[in-house]
Amino acid sequence: MNPETLDRWKIIPRVMLLIMTCVYIRCIEYAISLGGDMTTQQASLISVVTGAMTGSLAVFLNAEAKKGDTKT
Repeated sequence: MNPETLDRWKIIPRVMLLIMTCVYIRCIEYAISLGGDMTTQQASLISVVTGAMTGSLAVFLNAEAKKGDTKT
């Protein structure tokens, strides 16, 4: 597989987003398993991971939207 194919199919960003999604799901499972007995540090971890996932998804979707925009 040549580098142009990797760039065109955007395999690396999609794999990274898939891995981040899996980690996010595991963090949510961890938080649910604790029940209502979360410390502030544990709640902060879930909050930071959720914020990072939201930001990375927004960047990824914005990049995909700009790719289809032919007006510029």
